[in-house]
Amino acid sequence: MPWTSPDGKPCYLAPAGANSRLSRRADEIEALQLSMGTELIGHARALLDDRKAGIREIRFLAERLCEALRDALRVAESRGARLPAGDEGDDPAEAEGRKASADGDEEAP
Repeated sequence: MPWTSPDGKPCYLAPAGANSRLSRRADEIEALQLSMGTELIGHARALLDDRKAGIREIRFLAERLCEALRDALRVAESRGARLPAGDEGDDPAEAEGRKASADGDEEAP
């Protein structure tokens, strides 16, 4: 889940199913956090391009970027934990090539 407990530890969701109300809400919040991070990158670029930006503005930006990075890493960890376990070292591109070959298509390069 994209939030922390009162003592600052990450919360994890153990829903009854992937389409549960709580799972959908967590997905919505994760999407919002990622969207806000993307928007922040645009603001960051503009501020960093401004030669008149002061240290307080840059420091504020750095704190917001750290928050956005923390959120993005938490989302990635949460979503990664929900992926089915695969073979270690299994490259998705190689797996797609094997699937295409099994379907009778030409093998991917």
